[in-house]
Amino acid sequence: MTDTIIHSDLTFTQPFSHAEQQLLTPEAKQFLLELVTHFSAERERLLALRQQRQQSYDAGQLPDFDMETASIRESTWRIGAIPDDLLDRRVEITGPPERKMVINALNANVKVYMADFEDSLTPQWDKLMEGQQTLREAVNGTLSFTSESGKIYQLRADPAVLMCRVRGLHLDEKHVQWLGKAIPGGLFDFALYFFHNVSTLLSKGSGPYFYLPKSESWQEAAWWREIFSFAEDRFQLPRGTIKVTVLIETLPAIFQMDEILWNLRDHIVGLNCGRWDYIFSYIKTLRQHGDRILPDRQSITMAQPFLDAYSRLLVKTCHRRGAFAMGGMSALIPAKERARNEWVLQRVREDKQREADNGH
Repeated sequence: MTDTIIHSDLTFTQPFSHAEQQLLTPEAKQFLLELVTHFSAERERLLALRQQRQQSYDAGQLPDFDMETASIRESTWRIGAIPDDLLDRRVEITGPPERKMVINALNANVKVYMADFEDSLTPQWDKLMEGQQTLREAVNGTLSFTSESGKIYQLRADPAVLMCRVRGLHLDEKHVQWLGKAIPGGLFDFALYFFHNVSTLLSKGSGPYFYLPKSESWQEAAWWREIFSFAEDRFQLPRGTIKVTVLIETLPAIFQMDEILWNLRDHIVGLNCGRWDYIFSYIKTLRQHGDRILPDRQSITMAQPFLDAYSRLLVKTCHRRGAFAMGGMSALIPAKERARNEWVLQRVREDKQREADNGH
């Protein structure tokens, strides 16, 4: 890598208000720049590999286990240690990093709250900045919110464990450019959350915990491993300080779960069935396979054999390697109307019972 590339600076397309000045300090920008310069080129290669794989599927091939990595699947090994505050993840909820929601979620009777910079947040610049500032205040224990009616929301003394879901490999952060191109959105999300919160999290007995979405291969997991190791070395932290849960929500990834766990073995604590995206990925991946057309999505439940097999294989793989086999998210929301709410709760109960029976 040439000196010219290393020292090319980041370009921000948005003006710096108070929030930007708080978050995008010279030190934070330097850390982000280091990540971008070290890891952007490999990200482009990984995205190109995705396209090549899709071309092979369109030509008639099906996703399958890789014979070149058979030794990883067939040998005996387990992932690294899991932190104490991540040992119980039986009830986990998620939502965007919005001030009132984060307070209510961390105060809820749950084990973990996953703040989501991906699916549930529109990546507008002000939302990204506000989200990072909200999580920073949550970690510091200073987060509060006053509604229009004057109601005050504050964090309780023992909030749920906080995790941060960054954007997937394919998503750009268009408001920040390097060498004339938008930087990877996931790197932006990771850099700011890690930089501003790692010391406080560790001082509280927790740590920088992340969710990785939309992964399609073990090579993509290896890319994140190098990012985590770089960050740990940069801040003189022990290997494995950063912990991650990987969503298995693409069809190609289901055939590479052992390899994903292996490549992230110092950092990973579990895999999660991202089933709604998995259904979409099934449709997208096999779009040229006329014998793989699915019916209306309302009739595609986890009771369907191909989804039940996906769940069971994830459970079997994780339990063999000492990792959590996380169940999927219920998209049903409690209702104020009593009869509707009873129906919703019954559907959620049935869904979670099925997961528990499978071993999640």
